Amino acid sequence: MFVSYKWLQDYVDLSNVSPEELAEKITRSGIEVEGIEVPAKGIENVVVGHVLSCEKHPEADKLNICSVDVGEEEPVQIICGAANVGENQKVAVAKVGAVLPGNFKIKKAKLRGEASNGMICSLQELGVEGKLVPKEFAEGIFNFPSEAVVGEDAIEVLALNDSILELGLTPNRADAMSMLGVAYEVGAILDREVHLPELDYNKHSEQAADRVTIEVEAKEENPIYLAKVIQNVKIGPSPQWMQSRLTAAGIRPHNNVVDITNYVLIEYGQPLHAFDLDQVKTNKIVVRLAKENEKIETLDDAVRELKPHHLVITNGEEPIAIAGVMGGANSEVTEKTTTVLLESAYFAPASVRQTSKDHGLRSEASSRFEKGVDPKRVELAAERAAQLLSLYAGGEVLSGTVGLDDMDKSEKQLTITLEKINRVLGMELTVEEVLDLFRRLQIKAEADQTTIQVSAPTRRGDLLIEEDLIEEVARLYGYDHIPMTLPVHETKPGGLSIRQQKRRLIRQVLEGAGLMQAVTYSLTNDQKAKEFALDVREPVKLMMPMSEERSNLRLSIVPQLLESVSYNLARQQDRIAFYETGSVFLEEEHSDLPREDEHLAGAVTGIWHSHAWQGEKKPVDFYAVKGILDLLWERLGVAEAIRYEQSKEEHLHPGRTAAIYLRDEKIGYIGQVHPSKEKELDLKETYVFEVKLESVYRYETAALHYTAIPRYPSIVRDIALVVESEVLGGDLERIIKNAGGSLLKSVKLFDLYQGEHMEKGKKSLAFSLIYMDPARTLTDDEVVKAHEKVLQAVKDQAGAELRG
Repeated sequence: MFVSYKWLQDYVDLSNVSPEELAEKITRSGIEVEGIEVPAKGIENVVVGHVLSCEKHPEADKLNICSVDVGEEEPVQIICGAANVGENQKVAVAKVGAVLPGNFKIKKAKLRGEASNGMICSLQELGVEGKLVPKEFAEGIFNFPSEAVVGEDAIEVLALNDSILELGLTPNRADAMSMLGVAYEVGAILDREVHLPELDYNKHSEQAADRVTIEVEAKEENPIYLAKVIQNVKIGPSPQWMQSRLTAAGIRPHNNVVDITNYVLIEYGQPLHAFDLDQVKTNKIVVRLAKENEKIETLDDAVRELKPHHLVITNGEEPIAIAGVMGGANSEVTEKTTTVLLESAYFAPASVRQTSKDHGLRSEASSRFEKGVDPKRVELAAERAAQLLSLYAGGEVLSGTVGLDDMDKSEKQLTITLEKINRVLGMELTVEEVLDLFRRLQIKAEADQTTIQVSAPTRRGDLLIEEDLIEEVARLYGYDHIPMTLPVHETKPGGLSIRQQKRRLIRQVLEGAGLMQAVTYSLTNDQKAKEFALDVREPVKLMMPMSEERSNLRLSIVPQLLESVSYNLARQQDRIAFYETGSVFLEEEHSDLPREDEHLAGAVTGIWHSHAWQGEKKPVDFYAVKGILDLLWERLGVAEAIRYEQSKEEHLHPGRTAAIYLRDEKIGYIGQVHPSKEKELDLKETYVFEVKLESVYRYETAALHYTAIPRYPSIVRDIALVVESEVLGGDLERIIKNAGGSLLKSVKLFDLYQGEHMEKGKKSLAFSLIYMDPARTLTDDEVVKAHEKVLQAVKDQAGAELRG
């Protein structure tokens, strides 16, 4: 909302309050002033001039030699290239020595041998935005009305020496989308009276009801529809002061009728529409919902198809306007218009919002209807526009107002206690102080001991509950005056939850290992939705997807990470390592919403280790990625409960894939992307993993326990076991640990042999076993006894034999 400081002075006394001070006060009261613009800032020595003569330049076809009276003893000669300059015009003249926007200084000059002592200006050259310049002056100089006084300050005549405050309004403050609304706000802040426009004007003896009839069929969408008839209207430019105010509000002037409806829109916050009554043809207005496949050509020359929920204004036969959004071309006011039908109505916000959205049309009028206008101003705005049409369009206003008014305008009654106001704000206000604040806001309020009864005016549709009243008290009293207090009850210091700590630790470990965090789409297509999923279910489909590529919620993070890998490989990145922690979405029976499970996923490809000086390049492999996960399990304290088992997963290499178990629960997988999938995505050898984090978060880690450095030596025994090729090394390792007892401290696999010296279908696995007792030195007999238990266990449980 753009607010003209000078225009605001019509309603509130702003003496002794500068625009900057006013902006500060408004901001502190709850409505942010985002900026103050002074259109004439830096402009000097520009006056109203009278073009006495205008002749073609003898040496240039596009230049004119003008003799201009600028209020001095002698006229000045100015060379002007504007196509629309002509004799007897009143124009803006920048005299020699003038300064224009951009610090452009006007000097004496010679153009093709002829002296030029100044410059005849367009509005754009005076700092007016091009889209706000009236169309007839958009391509040339501006002409003042004939009554403009020669020699007067042109900037003052154009009201460019104003200050424009830009208010950043929140959606609930629709009341401040008008000059009167801002006036009520400023009046309350300054505790000054608000002066409303007086609506006296002469009325013609003929009744408006004799010229037009109104029928409203859709009363729910249109509870108020009022119309006035103004005859003998003369279309022409609106007064200069009105054009300047519209320009300050960001609205382009058109003609007196359109400008007056826009002026009242900004002044009262009530949108109006003017029809050419002769073009309505039937002298009848019917407000109804549109018919299926009905069409209308709007003022922007577009033919729009209407839907049955669109509210339209018709002449009983065909639509002539889309209610609250845009008028029709078949009833617009033109230069030939002599009789105006003035519409002022209340349209349901939801109806206008939907219609505006469907047609992609959003205007000053629709934005106000969408937020809700004051129903008590519907008639007042019509009267104000009729008054201005009689003054500035020469119109004769027929007596009476035609239409329907079927809306309850009673004020909402709210009750609040003084105790609650003080308790919420932490203050000690008295009843008298609170009542005085409501008085300044021009809100009726009465007190009964400590209870306050408030009548919320219809212009303040945001006052609905007790908290709204508390906010009004707080902001008008001054947030800066609310005392600062500390809680009196016992407080505890904040901190991260266990889940948050583990989530941060995961990120620290993976980023420390060289992986980069990625954030990918949670949406995917039908094909990729089930790929790499740990829990294979029917994917959750969106009701209104942006595109087919983003039509399903993901079941796995890996497909999106592989998209990122492919994208980066295509841009010549030779080392890519991504990880992501995020949600997957699982459909649940008997639930409208999917369940969100947090997963960790990663994708690594390319060079893992490079040392140019030594000529060493090592590509990533299965064990490099597994090593990252092993480090993660160790830091999370779950390493003892984690095991890997060879497995087959869809879209992963059958010989380079392992399932990850936390105790007996499968929580994820790790492996190479299947070569056929790599070819499909144009990937190099790529390894991925995905893990359910919920189980990791729930796992209770043992308290950190420190042990002293051993004082006694350990004994190492290496064994090579011959087993069937199908036996897994991990299974042998678990058997050895279980059989070794308390003396066995470490078991490590250090060799695998399969070759010509090994029987077919067999393999040799070599383990290094460390025995130790932290309290004493072990004897050979004790180690031999424990070691024989290990050998017997691997023989009985895995059929292993010592390799000779």
